[in-house]
Amino acid sequence: MDSTTLSEARSSTKYLESRLAQKVTSQDADSNFTIPIIDLAPSFSRSLDDRNKVAQQIRHACTTSGFFYITNHAIPEATRAGILKQAERFIKDYPRSKKEEIHLRYSTLGYGWEPGDYTSIAGDSETKEAFNWGYEAGLDKSGGDGEYTNLDGTTYCGNKWPDEEVLPGFYDGVREYYSEVLQLARHLFRLFALSLDLDEHHFDTMTTHPGGIARLLYYPPSTPPKQTSNSNLQIGLGAHSDYECFTLLHSSSTPGLEILTPHGTWHRASPVPGSFIVNVADFLMRWTNGIYKSTVHRVVNRGGEERYSVPFFFSVNYETLVETLPTCVGKDGHGGFIGDREDGYPQIRAGEYILERLNTTTKDGKGYFGNEAVFRGGSEK
Repeated sequence: MDSTTLSEARSSTKYLESRLAQKVTSQDADSNFTIPIIDLAPSFSRSLDDRNKVAQQIRHACTTSGFFYITNHAIPEATRAGILKQAERFIKDYPRSKKEEIHLRYSTLGYGWEPGDYTSIAGDSETKEAFNWGYEAGLDKSGGDGEYTNLDGTTYCGNKWPDEEVLPGFYDGVREYYSEVLQLARHLFRLFALSLDLDEHHFDTMTTHPGGIARLLYYPPSTPPKQTSNSNLQIGLGAHSDYECFTLLHSSSTPGLEILTPHGTWHRASPVPGSFIVNVADFLMRWTNGIYKSTVHRVVNRGGEERYSVPFFFSVNYETLVETLPTCVGKDGHGGFIGDREDGYPQIRAGEYILERLNTTTKDGKGYFGNEAVFRGGSEK
């Protein structure tokens, strides 16, 4: 692994720690904090002016809350409902013995079944249960370009799918949703480019066989429900920032997502019917020299109902070198710097960075990627 990439991945915890250590000077400071709702319909217009108007709304969201909802995104509601049903089927109908065959410990890429007690992002005892998978050409309606590489540079198909005879239709349901959200992510990246005063196709060559890890997540009800109390919280997913470019989140109607605001308080993000919620992740923060912040968030199911969610972590092709855009470095005209650093963030290799970040989350501290990992169980598509 590239030494700079390794160092940057390991030091990324400093950013998270500094955000969590921030002292709240006034509970009223974030009383007006909101998550913008952006109507995506004009972004599909042939008019560049229309697309730019949406891009500017995205820029405003990325420089304030770091999160935003998108509506009128063109993904059918039946497809969105279908993936939540597949999540429920996997959690409730797929036998524990079969889940064990595709346990995360048998993957070198972080794919498969993830029981809550095996991983922890922030060291908390997490209540979530998950199924994880990544990009493969069969899930890409564009067909891809045949050049996909995994996080570690290998080229085999690392996904481990549930047994079709036991859970019929699962793969087809996942493929239907994944192919739609992948195309939406590519569309959004063009809007992100416009929001940064770049040609809207600036990132196109970096997303021909992109990283795209997705998860089916289950969060059990809180016992007892804690709608307001912060004492003895049952953490579904600990405080963290995402690693890639941006995340597209689809969830059931049960709330759970909480965002760390600029002033250090936790804001509950209530689901908006028919929407996705989008947040900035590490690569966009690095590209923009911190002008767009990788937003810290967590999941706490405080209620008495189950929560299901499907995050899609959109990345560039894993061999891509991520380096700060030249337009995001230099003097700001007021004696300071544009963004966080005078010279921007050091160059990193995308896949290796994500791999090392994931490598710190497993129970035994050895990560997914040790020499003892073996492959067994599950069918590959």
